[in-house]
Amino acid sequence: MSGDVQLELWMNEYELDALAAALAREDTTVEQRMLDALTELYVARVPRETRQEISARIKEELAARDAEMEASRKCAVFHVRENGREEYFRLDQNQELLDTARTLRRYLRQEPGADSGSFSELFPRREAITPDEFERLVLLRMENTGKVTGAFEIDFDKREFSAVHIMDGWKTFAIGDVSVAAYYAFRKEGLNTDGRYRVLMDKLDGREITSAGHLSAREISFAEEISEINGLLNFYMETGFNVDAVFGTHVCTSENDDTLNVYANYDCSAGQVCDELEVDLHRADGREESLPYTLNAAEKEVLLRKMDAYCQEQTGQTLRDYSAQLMADDMAPPTQPLM
Repeated sequence: MSGDVQLELWMNEYELDALAAALAREDTTVEQRMLDALTELYVARVPRETRQEISARIKEELAARDAEMEASRKCAVFHVRENGREEYFRLDQNQELLDTARTLRRYLRQEPGADSGSFSELFPRREAITPDEFERLVLLRMENTGKVTGAFEIDFDKREFSAVHIMDGWKTFAIGDVSVAAYYAFRKEGLNTDGRYRVLMDKLDGREITSAGHLSAREISFAEEISEINGLLNFYMETGFNVDAVFGTHVCTSENDDTLNVYANYDCSAGQVCDELEVDLHRADGREESLPYTLNAAEKEVLLRKMDAYCQEQTGQTLRDYSAQLMADDMAPPTQPLM
């Protein structure tokens, strides 16, 4: 790839100082005037067609360099809630679960260098992003391209720490459990990064909690037959997880006989999971209520994987093939009776 070339010119320092002083009164410099003169010489001596070819070549090389830099760029993304405020930001650095857990513990203990007024302020080079950009990068994290090294939601108000796992989607833990796990991971001197990560995960094993907005693979399972309604494949979700924590209900109790039915839908024509779950609350007194639950990028990706596996188990076909067959059957003209 081409680059700029430095030219050297020699001039007596007395003469150069005098010239610089004279040009300063004209609000310019020797370097600027020399560059202007060189540009005029280039335009006067190099044919227009050649200059256009060179300009296009330089633009192509710059675009290729920018694309290469973007391809190698790594980042981590955060959604932080603290004291009623929330912030979405990205860090252009390799920030993984182990790093974030250690930073969290140092912040909670207000250790030197981490005694900040807020968690976000620990990252002075953070770049603010929109919620939509956060969702896009979360999905990129699950695609395991290596570009997004970590995606985190840390809610200090609810005392929850959530991180995206490339296979299971969101995993949520109590902030205190993450802090304790980080203590054990960094307690022993001389342990390498892989060893510290294993200690961290060992201490968090069995500590995962259920959280609204963070449905993970462990909470998603299906039962009954897959039904097709108006171009949507309907999957009945088993509700063995803590549905109260996710949907804000009060059915995981002996105080009432309320029940909850949850369905996830797949849009056959669009080839994607629908944005919302169908959540139907059936109260013991006969009243029924539909509850809203909008899925985020990670939840939709985990649901898609789970739907595909369940579809293959139930029908012997992938989700894409099964939905394509149903659409083809719906579009087929009716057969004529034999005379």
